[in-house]
Amino acid sequence: MRRLLMSAAALTISSLAALAQVAPRAPALGPGTPSPPGARAFSVARLKYGGGGDWYEDRTSMVNLLHGLTARTSIPVAGEREAVVDPSSAALFQYPFLFACGHGNIKFTPTEVTNMRRYLTTGGFWWVDDDFGVDPSFRREVRRIFPDSPLIEIPYSHPIFHGLYEFPNGLPKIHEHDGGPAKGYGIVHDGRLVVFYSYDTDLGDGLEDEEVHHDPPEKREQALRMGLNIVQYALTH
Repeated sequence: MRRLLMSAAALTISSLAALAQVAPRAPALGPGTPSPPGARAFSVARLKYGGGGDWYEDRTSMVNLLHGLTARTSIPVAGEREAVVDPSSAALFQYPFLFACGHGNIKFTPTEVTNMRRYLTTGGFWWVDDDFGVDPSFRREVRRIFPDSPLIEIPYSHPIFHGLYEFPNGLPKIHEHDGGPAKGYGIVHDGRLVVFYSYDTDLGDGLEDEEVHHDPPEKREQALRMGLNIVQYALTH
């Protein structure tokens, strides 16, 4: 099992053990029930990156992902809202799971590059969702964080596609974008997937409230299931 971030927001070892026993439950999104008193609960943080890109895009995605975790798993969740963190902040290390998306430019300062590398090599996990436009700058910046570790395509056999839900053909296709196949890419450090990049699919849009993009229920369900797989993988590897 991967090393956990030493923070109040990280799950305890007993909580992670319980995660192995989770099973899919009712398909509906919903607020679910509060975490047990005293539980050290899971939180997700959104990365407020510089460069001019819309880091705040997909405003309801993480809320719905947290609702899904509460409704379908035994993972205790700390509230119904995401945190927002700067890549240079020490607060980054309070969260085991980091999310980023957007349509525009991502740009890190040298200090932010160092902090992101430290976060990811000491137990953190970063999910980046391509919102149709972020690809060139994300690839450039992740090379700065991991100059010696290439961004590789994740094979369909990888555990991230075979967790709570089975995705034998890899990422589901939510939005058309360029019309190509959805692909998962990642950075592996010391045998652990530390960065997961969902490309040409837009899982974040699929996780949004129904009235935002008017995606059909089956697309929203696919996005939620894949999102739950990503969280489960991050917390158990």
